[in-house]
Amino acid sequence: MRLISICPSNTELLHYLGLTSNLVGVDDFSDWPEEISTLPKLGPDLNIDMDKLEALEPDLVLASLSVPGMERNVRELEKRSIPHVVLDPQSLEDIANDLLIVGEQTHSLSKANKVASSMRETIDTYRQFAAACDGRPSLYWEWWPKPIFTPGKVNWLTEISDLAGAYNIFSDKNVASYQTEWPEVVEKNPDEICMIWVGVKESKMNPKHVMKREGAYTMFAVQNSKIHVLEESLYCRPSPRLIMGLQKLGSLLHPTIYPQYTGDDPLLK
Repeated sequence: MRLISICPSNTELLHYLGLTSNLVGVDDFSDWPEEISTLPKLGPDLNIDMDKLEALEPDLVLASLSVPGMERNVRELEKRSIPHVVLDPQSLEDIANDLLIVGEQTHSLSKANKVASSMRETIDTYRQFAAACDGRPSLYWEWWPKPIFTPGKVNWLTEISDLAGAYNIFSDKNVASYQTEWPEVVEKNPDEICMIWVGVKESKMNPKHVMKREGAYTMFAVQNSKIHVLEESLYCRPSPRLIMGLQKLGSLLHPTIYPQYTGDDPLLK
């Protein structure tokens, strides 16, 4: 079966289903697993080269609505009558369900059930760890600096915050992504700041970007060196890899309660 993924999270999801070898093309931003590095690149996820995609004669294209603007890709796939599935997960349970949806369409439902079950078991375990935490630090997630965007209530990072024994300071905003202003962040005075700029490598993110903003040094997180530069690939992409992000965050915030983060992926065992 010839498969194409046009966003990183879908490429990753296919790897968990054991279907990486079926991929014949991916978007420019897909960078995991390493095996896809030699595949034809079809352009950035918001501007896919549909002529090049169609020439690859896919049996199924995995599209997404995870970023505003991706609707154009879906409309073009429909216009060209190219077989496709559209995913738009907002929660960890959505991702588990997407595994089953794609598993059914790619004849890998048995594997999909196994990975989805493992995801849910890990989530249940981490829910128990969270219940054992005495204090719940407040987190400010920054996934774009200018203008400032941060996850709201309808987002997997609010869920991951809870499971890691913390809470998202913008969980009161009933949206997936919330555009805020820096003074609002300062006023909320988070205990911890998590930098996860979308599409930006950790080497390009420096806590000084935050520290030099007006009022930054009045904040608990800045005063106590609680600014964490994290891998956006483990937190910004709605794929099963978010479980690794959860493991890392829990270990970081509550090292005496959560297991030490080793970098081993429990869903690929």
